[in-house]
Amino acid sequence: MNQIAVQPYYKVERKIDGQEQQHWIDERMLVLYQDRVTTHRREFAILDVFDMSYRTFSDGEGFFYLHTRKGVFSYMIRDDPSLFIQAFKESSTSSKLYFK
Repeated sequence: MNQIAVQPYYKVERKIDGQEQQHWIDERMLVLYQDRVTTHRREFAILDVFDMSYRTFSDGEGFFYLHTRKGVFSYMIRDDPSLFIQAFKESSTSSKLYFK
C-alpha cells in the first residue's frame, strides 16, 4: 500500500563507557498509510489511532504525540508535523467509512 505521509523523528541513544558519555542520534520515520501508522518498532492499525498532536519548544524541536488505543506514544521531532496530522485526519475519516 502507498504511503500517504511521512514525518521524520529521532531518538537519542546514550552510552556511558567508563567516564565518557557518548550520544548517537538515530533518524527515523513515522509513516501514514490508509490502514495503519508505522514507526521504527511499532505498527498501529488506523482504527486504533484516536488522535495526533504535538508540542514545540523554543528551539523549534518538540514532541509528537500519537494517541492510540494502547496509550500515548511520544516521538522527538524537529519538523512541524501539521501536514502529517492533516493527512491523518483526512485519511482516517475516509478509512473509518471504508472499514465499517
